[in-house]
Amino acid sequence: MSRVQLPDFPWDSLAEQTERARAHPGGIVDLSVGTPVDPVPDSIRAALASVSDVPGYPATHGTPALRSAAVGALRRRHGVEGIDPAAVLPTIGSKELVAWLPTLLGTGPGELVVIPELAYPTYEVGGLLAGATVLRADGLTALGPQRPALLWLNSPSNPTGRVLGLEHLRKVVEWARDRGTIVVSDECYLALGWEGEPVSVLHPAVHGGRLDGLLAVHSLSKSANLAGYRAGFVTGDPALVAELLAVRKHAGMIVPRPVQEAMTAALSDDAAMHAQRERYAARRKVLREALRDSGFRIDHSEAGLYLWATRGEDATVTVDRLARQGILVAPGSFYGPAGRQHVRIALTATDERINAAAERLAKS
Repeated sequence: MSRVQLPDFPWDSLAEQTERARAHPGGIVDLSVGTPVDPVPDSIRAALASVSDVPGYPATHGTPALRSAAVGALRRRHGVEGIDPAAVLPTIGSKELVAWLPTLLGTGPGELVVIPELAYPTYEVGGLLAGATVLRADGLTALGPQRPALLWLNSPSNPTGRVLGLEHLRKVVEWARDRGTIVVSDECYLALGWEGEPVSVLHPAVHGGRLDGLLAVHSLSKSANLAGYRAGFVTGDPALVAELLAVRKHAGMIVPRPVQEAMTAALSDDAAMHAQRERYAARRKVLREALRDSGFRIDHSEAGLYLWATRGEDATVTVDRLARQGILVAPGSFYGPAGRQHVRIALTATDERINAAAERLAKS
């Protein structure tokens, strides 16, 4: 039995640039990862603590209150109607679901998993773990007569911030239904639309009243600063969610009970979500202007938590250039060959660090 051959973990390759950035007299400004830096809202922390003395095993399916809160949040925040709370399944963050979803759905050798041309690396890893063939493609015409087992969408995109329009989403759903392909939409950045309004694949205008073959993945890491809590959920086609639930029960993939309570609070607290959104909007404005003034071109980036920037040179040159200024960013090549001349710059730093980056860019 052969071991699965996985790519190297991309961020391990930034060790030299990280040390160079740390050596800057003003300290490092780390914009290489999307790790939240702002406080967890008090309402969420209180909810977490309120069930810290519940000794029994939590339900894999999550509490009824959590599932109802997820349905309510999708309706209020994104116009998603018609979701049965029973078709909501909490996950241990979104990354573990992305990595294991093809396997959990029975995808295997000889089957095709399609991921975006520029993609979060874990989409590829998930296909490889399942033993499937992974293909990068953005256009449906590139797939020809193939019938993929699973097709990933990501809007707003990580890394590019690109938003897929309503007509594009509808066309993908129709194409997939004709071929029996499951469409999974990673919507972790759905609440962070800046110059475009992202639409969920579960919006009635996209699916036309049918949820079969559709799943949407959501995370509270970005909108509620819960990266450390590992809090996410998947919803959509009730039959697919029931299939995932059955497997996850056997596998022990259970969100801890205090985290379930925190998720319920986060999904109910729209004010806290909007406050965090405004923080990111302010940081985005400062960083975007500083990058443009220092010779960068910003592509896409109409939504999400990153700026997709280029100076028309190899990404490694840009990463090294910025590291000498104490600014650490991720090369676009981490996300696929098409990103080799771009860098991904995260908005996840404090106001002080964002301002420090802007000042350094102004001197470059």
